[in-house]
Amino acid sequence: MKPIEVVAGALYDAAGRVLIAQRPPGKALAGRWEFPGGKLHAGESPYGALVRELHEELGVEVFAAERLMRYPHECPDRVVWLDMWIVTEWRGEPRSLDGQALKWVEPSRLDEEDILEADSDRG
Repeated sequence: MKPIEVVAGALYDAAGRVLIAQRPPGKALAGRWEFPGGKLHAGESPYGALVRELHEELGVEVFAAERLMRYPHECPDRVVWLDMWIVTEWRGEPRSLDGQALKWVEPSRLDEEDILEADSDRG
């Protein structure tokens, strides 16, 4: 099976909290939390996908981001390559455009959330 290429972005507010999104009903793993993002389109760069996904999902404009890491996460039926980015410059108020709940969380408390394994992996 072909690996799935996914990007995710960590957006921080002025208080240093990071934004997480809850997968909406009807999607695989609904109710679990993850960093906002999604699948790359054919021929799309990871950074381009990040900009597109965060605009589509949250309505924010990304101006700069730094790649944190890229690593595989093995699921029972596929391998997901997660490209994780720290969004360093963005504009707009994140809002739910994909039916997902959003929450700002202190990074030290992320382990208290039901984060998807791919998003909590460290590579």
